[in-house]
Amino acid sequence: MKKYLLAFVMLFSFTGCETAKSIMDSVGNGNLTNAEVVQGLKEALQVGTDTATFHLALLNGFYKDDMIKILMPPEAQSVEKSLRNVGLGSLVDKAVLSMNRAAEDATKYVGNIFLNAIKQMTIQDAFGILRGGDRAATDYLKQKTTAQLTAAFTPIVSKSLDYTDATKYWKDIFSAYNKFSNKPVNTDLTAYVTEKTLDGLFYHIGLEEQAIRKDPAARITDILKKVFANQNTKTGF
Repeated sequence: MKKYLLAFVMLFSFTGCETAKSIMDSVGNGNLTNAEVVQGLKEALQVGTDTATFHLALLNGFYKDDMIKILMPPEAQSVEKSLRNVGLGSLVDKAVLSMNRAAEDATKYVGNIFLNAIKQMTIQDAFGILRGGDRAATDYLKQKTTAQLTAAFTPIVSKSLDYTDATKYWKDIFSAYNKFSNKPVNTDLTAYVTEKTLDGLFYHIGLEEQAIRKDPAARITDILKKVFANQNTKTGF
């Protein structure tokens, strides 16, 4: 009885979201339980994060993706132009490649952080996602994990930047640039690459979420198929 009452109450909070209403009708009819709705959303996030992190952690996962490729920081773009003008473009290219390699390397280590956040999702969180847009689950995950990911990523990215020689190339770039300028650029390379790595990661998790919402072929488990069966392709849920 409590389950049906909750479904009835929540139904009125979804005014204007037809698919959320359909899901709640299914809950009320006994086709879906609250637990199944939560489980479906957790699996959507799990599938989305697993798929995104797997591909981004591969060689060229960042570097060959024009939407998320990490380029020189805005503060250093004038430096880049000056270096290319004096024939040192290859040095800049090496720095860009090594920054993206660092991002690809760091992405391998995000799994447990995402998994813990997903496990902690409550019924209230789930229905908040139901009321949201087609990136609501991604936004939930971003809110829950950004601080922890930043703290965890910073030493990983720093180590990766050293491993991929990004730090060396960065030093070389500004040593070369300082020969032509008295205005050195002071940019925190680790913080910059960490931020851009997270941006790219959540961008692709958002794409995976939208695929699960809109494309039946992307729903690879039974609970995903069941929970998302009543979705509205225009409104997400």
